[in-house]
Amino acid sequence: MFHISSQKKYWTFDNEESLEQLRYEANQKYRNKMLASGKPGVSEAVFLEAHEENVLFRHYEKRLLDFCNAFKPVMPKSVVGTAIMYFRRFYLNNSLMEYHPRTIMLICAYLSCKVDEFNVSSTQFVGNLVQESAAGQERALEQILEYELLLIQQLNFHLVVHTPYRPMEGLLIDIKTRYPLVENPESLRKSVDDFLTRVTLTDSGLLFPPSQIAMTAILNSASRAGLSMESYLTECMGLKENKETLFKMYDAMRRIKSLMKKYELPKPDEVNAYKVKLERVHADFGTNANTKRKRGYEDDDHVAKEPRMTEEEKYTAKAQS
Repeated sequence: MFHISSQKKYWTFDNEESLEQLRYEANQKYRNKMLASGKPGVSEAVFLEAHEENVLFRHYEKRLLDFCNAFKPVMPKSVVGTAIMYFRRFYLNNSLMEYHPRTIMLICAYLSCKVDEFNVSSTQFVGNLVQESAAGQERALEQILEYELLLIQQLNFHLVVHTPYRPMEGLLIDIKTRYPLVENPESLRKSVDDFLTRVTLTDSGLLFPPSQIAMTAILNSASRAGLSMESYLTECMGLKENKETLFKMYDAMRRIKSLMKKYELPKPDEVNAYKVKLERVHADFGTNANTKRKRGYEDDDHVAKEPRMTEEEKYTAKAQS
């Protein structure tokens, strides 16, 4: 349950500024480490600035979403949400210059399939790298398996992710049962799903409980359909007398919508320019998965089933064994 989860305790933050600070510190930590290393060719101009890393992060996060959405067999939305949350968590404390996002995004998707019991083999998984040759797919799989534990460690072995999809289903059932003013709650589903897909590409999952995100999606979709559901919050949800909780709910909704309005896909010319810098850093100074091998998963356009762990400590023990 979310209120006693590692997600709430360790991966839910107070505000956007704290997230930006963590990303800035990760950028500076890598830059300082390289500058202090004494390697030839190291200078401030070589490295990506924090805002440049942010552009590339958004680019590769969108590539991860596209990869998951095009996956065959169809990847459940909860698995997609888990993969993207892994990606966001990883780069809170790590720089793209140290760990290349092309590799990390695939490991996030692969690990989420296993943790959420989406039953595909490793061969099926890399088979979705449709623009890679068989040899390229094999190399990608080698990298995924070799550096999967790195991802798990960087996530502090907190692998259970609570996404908004389960509370969304619960809210739709509750509306059907207790709120007859909405005659056909299922008519909201398409709009709700679209909202949750877009909100995945923001920091909302690092700032708000999944239930608040799900509620925002439903109320936003109802509003667009011309339906007022304020009385659902005050009467059915019992918040009429609890003014403080009601205020927090409305404040969360406002902030979530604000995050979505601010989100923009990165401009292609910026992406291309910053990619050149990123590849140069990895070629000159890299020591991770992408530089130990000459080739791996290189084209942007491009698991065996394990039992679900009901307790995160069980998965931790397994990963450490």
